[in-house]
Amino acid sequence: MSEFSRLARRMWHQIEPVHATLYFAPQAFEEAAALGYDVESRWPSYFAYRTAPLGAAGPALVTAAYYSFSPAAVARHVPAVWSVAAPSRVLETRLVAMDRTLRALLGDEGVTSPEIAEAADLARRAAEGSAVPGRPLAAANLDLPWPDEPHLALWQAVTVLREHRGDGHLAALLAAGLDGCEALVSFAAVGAAPVANFAGRGWTEQEWAAARERLAARGLVGEDGAATEAGRALRDRVERMTDEAAAGPWQALGADKAERLAACLQPLLGAVFTSGMLPAQSTLGIGTVRAPE
Repeated sequence: MSEFSRLARRMWHQIEPVHATLYFAPQAFEEAAALGYDVESRWPSYFAYRTAPLGAAGPALVTAAYYSFSPAAVARHVPAVWSVAAPSRVLETRLVAMDRTLRALLGDEGVTSPEIAEAADLARRAAEGSAVPGRPLAAANLDLPWPDEPHLALWQAVTVLREHRGDGHLAALLAAGLDGCEALVSFAAVGAAPVANFAGRGWTEQEWAAARERLAARGLVGEDGAATEAGRALRDRVERMTDEAAAGPWQALGADKAERLAACLQPLLGAVFTSGMLPAQSTLGIGTVRAPE
């Protein structure tokens, strides 16, 4: 792996939790409820907030862009989320939600600190250095106007960078011949997260079992559902391709500035973790999936 591929992986660990606060912060649920979304489950606001940059997208587009969600799970929320609020209104609301969330995490003085302003500048430079062909969610977020407030510009830049990596990851899964359900089954098989943690993606037990059978026929999982040596090697290739595809923004920014961004993010990252708003174990494999060599 190249220097910038390894850097891309390290920076992902810094930016993913900051981006993800939108989907778990109580302030974000409160703002979604004010729009009229049912927040007994997190999924209506998740689909609205994350999809809004794409406009009033239909279920086929959202299924394609999200990849690992069951089409049936997507159809339960899309296009219904747009009957509650138009995408433009959702985009306005998610900035309000993130303003409240970041202020709750850092305080009014914290969000106006020199470190946050510097982090916003550096993250925006990396985001604007992202090549976005074939990356719909990254491109859609990059097309949005930049907020004037540094803390909100920082969150938006982090979101572009997160979706840039995510879009590249989906391309790696596709290149590996893994469909949406197979991607999750093979990920669980290498110990990324317990199978139960993937329930929110909406696949039925029958669909999960059928995907596992397809992987077994390829020699990628054993009878116990655990990954074989070939299965682990395939997932390693996916992770390597993902890191390589995510390297561009960090190469554009430069290693020293990327390390400085990571340093400036530390107070915010620490506040996110100590808040307890994020799940103890995500479905993304951070901390459970080894970096490819």
